[in-house]
Amino acid sequence: MLRKATGAFTLLLSSAIYAVPPGTEDEIAERIKPFGTLARAEKSSVEVVPAVKQPLALEKVELSEGSEHVVEMLNAGEDGSMVFKPAVLKVSIGDTIHFKATDLAHNSASIDGMVPEGAKSWAGALSADISVTLDQEGIYVYQCDPHVVMAMVGVVQVGKAVNREAIEASAEAMKAQFAMNTDRLENYLSRL
Repeated sequence: MLRKATGAFTLLLSSAIYAVPPGTEDEIAERIKPFGTLARAEKSSVEVVPAVKQPLALEKVELSEGSEHVVEMLNAGEDGSMVFKPAVLKVSIGDTIHFKATDLAHNSASIDGMVPEGAKSWAGALSADISVTLDQEGIYVYQCDPHVVMAMVGVVQVGKAVNREAIEASAEAMKAQFAMNTDRLENYLSRL
């Protein structure tokens, strides 16, 4: 029985190795040819100058009105995929931020070392709303735990940015954790 099974396996393996796709050579070539072609630009007398990377001009965030603020946790928004909306806020001491699980599988959690000294940390559950009252002056940086590798982070400035230098140093070190959107946190901090 084993010899019969081994023989069948050998036959199956050899036919898989030497299998020929169905059709004529022309039909096969037609199926595997590239889709579309690149248009070639005609030579011009105009000199092509490489684009110079311009610094991103980001609009500064103004103080948000009221004492209650809503931040949505989203799969996609104006800043790309896996974002908080708004991602950057300026609020007053004692204001409350309501993080809304608009899309599933997100949370909001403060990042150790990226909140003002003496401030309370927080960590919401996945797919759940959480409200946080911010009592210490300074910059708070928070993340979505499962999507931090995609730079799903946000920034809140409460009162004056008394811890700005420490936050910027920590943000530079945090870039190594991001597999994409590596300049997102830096851009957010520049909007304060």
